[in-house]
This record gives sequence, structure tokens and C-alpha cells, in this order.
Amino acid sequence: MGQKIKDIKAVFQAADIAKLPELIKEYGEDTRSGVQSLVKGACRKLEALEKERQRIKEMRRYEEEYKGYAYICGIDEAGRGPLAGPVVAGAVILPKDCEILYLNDSKQLSEKRREELYDIIMEKAVATGLGYVGPERIDEINILQATYEAMRQAVGKLEVRPDLLLNDAVTIPQAGIRQIPIIKGDAKSVSIAAASIIAKVSRDRLMVQYDEVFPEYGFASHKGYGAQAHLEALKKYGPTPIHRRSFLKNMGILGTG
Repeated sequence: MGQKIKDIKAVFQAADIAKLPELIKEYGEDTRSGVQSLVKGACRKLEALEKERQRIKEMRRYEEEYKGYAYICGIDEAGRGPLAGPVVAGAVILPKDCEILYLNDSKQLSEKRREELYDIIMEKAVATGLGYVGPERIDEINILQATYEAMRQAVGKLEVRPDLLLNDAVTIPQAGIRQIPIIKGDAKSVSIAAASIIAKVSRDRLMVQYDEVFPEYGFASHKGYGAQAHLEALKKYGPTPIHRRSFLKNMGILGTG
């Protein structure tokens, strides 16, 4: 009598994905339907992995096109649209041979996936930088200029100076480094996607901390965006020091006087 199917299932479940080809070969001739189901499932996993590797390879096309540059830095921001909190920019230089699967526009990823990727990016990156510009400064110079300021901060905090910037759609004034703006770059470049993720995770974590200071507003859930619960809290309690008063005035929540 051969191995019981439940034992084979346990082997497949415990196996690292790199071991799946070996298991497929070992159990491929077992005609029991339960075993064949496990083999087919393993094949689907490998197909999905190959598809993801191809997607990431396509997302490296800008990095490949400009591979003559020693240090290519991806830049993106999080928090241009919220009514409260800072705008945060991320800058990431990845190693040239780096493969990080599942990188994407941070908005397309689950919170759990973003957190997982954040740790991988911080471990593997040649250098990372973050820039923060708060509500008062946003009100003073407007959100676009504040975003540029956060991006310059992020680049300035890199331990290695980049010689090319890949930006998500924008050209940063006074950057002093060659720039390539890429429309929807966070879905087209691994470097920009990585920057998008560290900016988003860093900002979200900060908004969770603000939730402890201002629990009435629900910052942990909506991160300062204009959710209905947030708007209702604003009407009931008024703005906090972390609200962007220029945004609230534009929405008619604050008077213009």
C-alpha cells in the first residue's frame, strides 16, 4: 500500500515552491484522483509564479533601458488627496539584479501585501529615503509644491546619490538630477512601485498613530481621506491641527475668511 493521500497532501502543503517541480515528478504517475488533484494544483502554482516573473520582467523595462546609469532611483508619493495628514514621498534605489515579486502600484495591493513588500524592499534596497511635508506647509505652498518638496527631501535622505530619477508622472523642480517622468509609473516600473509602497506604508502607519491622538476622527480606517465618517466627525468636532485647512475651505467645510 502506498502513501496515504492525506500524508501526500501534507507534503505538498509544507513544501516550498522551489520543491514543487520535484514533487510533481515524484507523484505525477500516481493515478489516484486525490493525488492528481494535488499535482495539478502544484502545476497551477508554478504557472502563476512564472506569469508573475514575466510581469515583473516587463516592469523592469525602464530600468533595463537606462541600465547604463549606476544608481536608478524610483520616486512616488502617498497622500496628495486626503483632508488631513502629511504628503509622504518615497525614494528607492534597487540593486540591478533585484527581483521582488508582486511589486505594483501600492493602491492595487492589499494592506497585508504592502506590509510584506515594505519589509522586503527595506531589506534589499541599495538605499531608501522618505520625505514628509505637513498640513501647514501644504496650506502655505499648495499640495503640488508640497509634493515636490517631499520628493526632494526623500532623494536628499538617500545614502547613495542617484544619477537618474524615475518619477511617477511628474518632473520635480530643482532636483539637480536627470529625470524620466512615467505616466502611471507605479504600475510600469519596479523602482517607482517600490517607492509607492514605502511611501504608502509609512504614511498609513503615521495616520494610525494620529488615530490614537484624535480617536473621534477614525484616521486608522480612512487615513485622512474624505470618507463619510470623517466628514461627519469634522462637522461635529471641527478640524484638528493635522487637517489641511485649504482643502477644507475648498470643500466648503471651513469658511474662507
